[in-house]
Amino acid sequence: MAEEKKDPWLNYLALTTVILAVCATLSTFKGGGFSTRSVIAQAQASDQWAYYQAKGIKGNLYDVERERLQFELDNLPVSASPAQREHYQAQLKKVGDKAARYAAERKEIEKEARRLEAERDAAQRQGKPFGVAVIFLQVAILISSIAGLFKRKAVWLAALPVGLLGLVYFADGFFLFF
Repeated sequence: MAEEKKDPWLNYLALTTVILAVCATLSTFKGGGFSTRSVIAQAQASDQWAYYQAKGIKGNLYDVERERLQFELDNLPVSASPAQREHYQAQLKKVGDKAARYAAERKEIEKEARRLEAERDAAQRQGKPFGVAVIFLQVAILISSIAGLFKRKAVWLAALPVGLLGLVYFADGFFLFF
């Protein structure tokens, strides 16, 4: 029984298919990592915005309390003692300080929420090319498999530009040159 002679281009087909498969696997892994990072950053940003709103509500309560105290102070009878007036002044300062503290805390919370949103956006920008790379690499692997199955060099040559496009997107996932 005579052994069938193997065309040399089939070795190149096998090599390119392996390279495409490895890059597709890495693209899937990296894309998934960026997707996870995006979801986590979004959840953390949402938590920060909820915290921001809670601080706003508490600050508003102190603002209302301050307005109430100011109204009561302004409407104290002329006969009110200096001690009563001092008590209202002290309460106004205390409530005003708390309202100011909540306003300052909200600014810090907002900064953190915006930082987390920027982290989410960066992860999404970085993950997207990996997802596109997987599509092109998988299509190229499929075409290469068909070429090997039917031993059609022209079909394999058609898979190479598709695979190259996948490799370009794969590299773009790391360097973001698009």
